[in-house]
Order: sequence, then structure tokens, then C-alpha cells
Amino acid sequence: MLNFNHRPTLSEKISDLIDMGIVDNEKQQKARTYLGASRLGVSCDRALQYEHLKTPKDEGRDFSGKLLRIFQAGHVFEDLAIKWLRNSGFDLYTEKQDGKQFGFSAVDGRIKGHVDGIINDAPPEFEMRFPALWEAKSLNARSWKDTVRRGVAISKPVYAAQMAIYQAYMEPIIPNISKCSALFTGINKDTAELYFELVPFNAELAQKMSDKAVKILRACDADDLLPRITNDSTFFECKCCSWQDRCWERHNEYTK
Repeated sequence: MLNFNHRPTLSEKISDLIDMGIVDNEKQQKARTYLGASRLGVSCDRALQYEHLKTPKDEGRDFSGKLLRIFQAGHVFEDLAIKWLRNSGFDLYTEKQDGKQFGFSAVDGRIKGHVDGIINDAPPEFEMRFPALWEAKSLNARSWKDTVRRGVAISKPVYAAQMAIYQAYMEPIIPNISKCSALFTGINKDTAELYFELVPFNAELAQKMSDKAVKILRACDADDLLPRITNDSTFFECKCCSWQDRCWERHNEYTK
């Protein structure tokens, strides 16, 4: 029941003002013109197609100011992890000499990826090989614990796919990076606990993601709508999808 007598508190007023500013700033950011390699592990090809084509999201599905705040806070945790690793003896590089991120571009710039960092050395007791890809993610406590329990490949297949394709496409730029295990770093945003896992290069997964990217681009070029991940509109991934209504009720309007 609505409470028409509620008067916003100071916290609510300032938070709303901040959120409006964050949302406005997000809208002003230049939209990607390429297929982001970090997203290729998403299981539904059609959802990735909607995303790549900048298809308008369903009403009420745009990122809220609160959610954008959570994303931005995640970057702060990643910056802290960089500092912590460097202070612990890891020779970690997050930028090239020109100040830009390490990354790659393929298919005439239609597929791109930007890596969190490259590790060139580490304390000998960890028996790492170099150069090693470094990938960091900040997670809520529940998601972090699941990653610790089951490992990245099972708990976070999107991240596993991201690391595999990064290692493959970065090989011409950073020779031998695909021969060395990547170091995944998971930061618990609730407790600041850390999880580290060495993830060997998965060539089969990298090829699968590369083929998937080409398939999505070709479908977009041909105005061909790819299949859904399921035939059940109540499937949990569909319920969380930003294009659920469009996909199931207005699927012929996917680019409009």
C-alpha cells in the first residue's frame, strides 16, 4: 500500500540526486560499436544479438542508479586488488606505455576485448609461468562463496569464456600468454575476502566463443534472429533478461 504521507529523508533525497546524475552520465557515454569479448560467455545468443544491436530494453529494465553504483564500486575493489598484489611482489601491468589498457581487436574492429592486466613475475612459491593474464571480479558474498566452492569454470562460465578468448586473441600481442595459466581474482565485496585460482588456457572453449562471435555478427548483418536459449518463457535466465517481453511477445521488432 502506498504511503502518501511519507516524506523523503535526507538520505533518500541525496541518494536520488546522486542516482539521477549517475544515470544521466551513463546515457552520455559513447555506445559500443563492437561485440565485447567479455560478454561472449552469455548463454543466450539472441540476448547477445539484442545487446549488440542496441535494441531498446523492455520498459523498466534499464540499469538503475543503484545498480550503476554497485558496478562503479566494483571498479574500486579491483583497483585495491591491483595495489594489494603489487605490494605482495606481483609484477602486474594494467596499462601499456601509452596509458591505454591491454586489449585486442578482431574482424576489422567488430570484436574487441580489454584485459584487466598482465602478470610478468610473481613470488616463486606460487610456481606461476609468465606472461599470465590477470582477471579480477568483485562479487557479493553469495556469489563469491559459490565461486570458491565450485571454481570459476563451473560457477562463472561467462568469466571462464572471457579468459579463454582473451588468452587466444592476445597471443599475437603478448606471445606465450596462452601457454600460461591465467590468475583469476575474486573479491568478496561484503567481507573483502579474496579468492585466487590459476585457470589453464582452454583452447576448445576459446574456439567455441570465437565461432559464436562470428555467428552473432553474421546474423546481425543478415537481419536474422537467432534462436532463444529455451522454449520456456519462465526460464530463470529469461526472467532476468532485459529483452524478455520483446523476445517472447514482440520478437519481430527486435531491432526497433
